[in-house]
Amino acid sequence: MARHIGIVACSAEGAALCYVTLCTEAADRMGRHNHPEVSMHTHPLARYMAHIEAGNWQAVADLMLDSARRLAAIGAQVLICPDNTIHQALPLLVRDSPRPWLHIAEEVVREAAARGYRRLGVVGTRYLMEGPVYREAAAAAGMETETPDESDRAGINRVIFDELVYGRLRPESRAYLNEMIARLKSRGCDAAVLGCTEIPLLVDPQTAPLPVLDSTRLLARAALREALA
Repeated sequence: MARHIGIVACSAEGAALCYVTLCTEAADRMGRHNHPEVSMHTHPLARYMAHIEAGNWQAVADLMLDSARRLAAIGAQVLICPDNTIHQALPLLVRDSPRPWLHIAEEVVREAAARGYRRLGVVGTRYLMEGPVYREAAAAAGMETETPDESDRAGINRVIFDELVYGRLRPESRAYLNEMIARLKSRGCDAAVLGCTEIPLLVDPQTAPLPVLDSTRLLARAALREALA
């Protein structure tokens, strides 16, 4: 029996992509139409954003922990969060969590190491790019990270919160993100982390200037492996 996966969601589009990836790719390992039992809980994104903008990561952790407890109560055995930014709060809650978590940045870095990458360009929300999540995960694996400059971080943040979280996929924004990835390449990066779970909806690996690490799908695949271990 596969273990029950609990998804602690934050933004809808990223969580939906993670869920769909997990369920559809499971068929290759479990058989046609089959996948582990999956449950999801999310507090409104507005509640998360109020705490993130205030820098109150303990309050973010409290929301995540509340979701974790609700999921555990209905049988979830392993937990994932398809939101890179709020992983900054994960260390504040793991001690009290009723179930173990997979860490999205650790899964991305594990894949980067397997592919031989050494310098990762990180593209995501402003809070993620300026925070410790990928910097610490990469450093623990002996890798370096780069992020766009301040004005570009603000521009990417606008694309995420004004467009992607609503499922708006504009060609101009796709070109803009590719431009940001090209700049990271010029600074010595050998791969780009799509570190917002909605960005894989917009960036095409076939046309991106660097190889991409799709955090959303990598997390879903890691959860599937864990559920079937």
